Amino acid sequence: MIQTERILTNPTIAIDHAGKGDLLVLLHGIGGNRTNWTRQVEVFSEEFHTVAWDARGYGNSDDYDGPLDFEDFSHDLLELIDYFGADTAHVCGLSMGGRIAQDFYRLYPNRVATLVLIATYTSWSEGMSEAELKKFTDLRLKPLKEDGEEPKDIAPGVAKTLLGPDASDVHYRQLVQSMENLHKDSYIKTIESSITHDNKRWDLQAFNIPSLLVYGESDQLCPPAMGRAMADRIPGSIFVEIPRAGHLINIEQAEHFEKVVLEFLMNQKITRGQNSLP
Repeated sequence: MIQTERILTNPTIAIDHAGKGDLLVLLHGIGGNRTNWTRQVEVFSEEFHTVAWDARGYGNSDDYDGPLDFEDFSHDLLELIDYFGADTAHVCGLSMGGRIAQDFYRLYPNRVATLVLIATYTSWSEGMSEAELKKFTDLRLKPLKEDGEEPKDIAPGVAKTLLGPDASDVHYRQLVQSMENLHKDSYIKTIESSITHDNKRWDLQAFNIPSLLVYGESDQLCPPAMGRAMADRIPGSIFVEIPRAGHLINIEQAEHFEKVVLEFLMNQKITRGQNSLP
């Protein structure tokens, strides 16, 4: 059974969690919240203690004063792992959550058991042309900052750009509702901080951690070619492309996604167990 709690302080972080065993943390994208992972919390909790958070300024987590340093997310994640008394965690992030996962590994490599990077990127400048980045920000920031609109006003248009060809009306409504619940000021600060943080490049070739990269065939924001290029730079990593999935792979192609991730995590669990034998 999934438990919902508010943990930590300054800011308080809302989580859903279930299960026992090794800690697995699920990190949502820039327009999401912990409910994007509800199905996976239930499925993965059969093998792992699975936690999905609302990042600071999202969902039921607290907002915060002042500007956002993108590294704040990693510091919050460290506190979450410490809260549960875990030495390491399997860190699984989609889109912005994948960038947090990469940044967390850069800052705290000894606290990561494995990385699962989903529909994400390392650098704005590597993943998008200037025109594409302008289109991304204009669709999200301009209405909120210049036109006085609210997240609910931009949600339908943004959602349509993220979904693949097989997405249902249920998937669309779930994504729209997720974006409607965004905290306007925190969402703006997150986008702006994410872009400026692009100056800090991660050396993927130095990643010494079992890594799985999962991308959707029909993802226009983070296309598979981006994921393959990242996987080529991470030693020993595994790349998987999910057919006909858009950006929200775990929602659109949930069963296929869960099978791929669980197979990877269980193989790593077995390997770690074998390595720990006397």
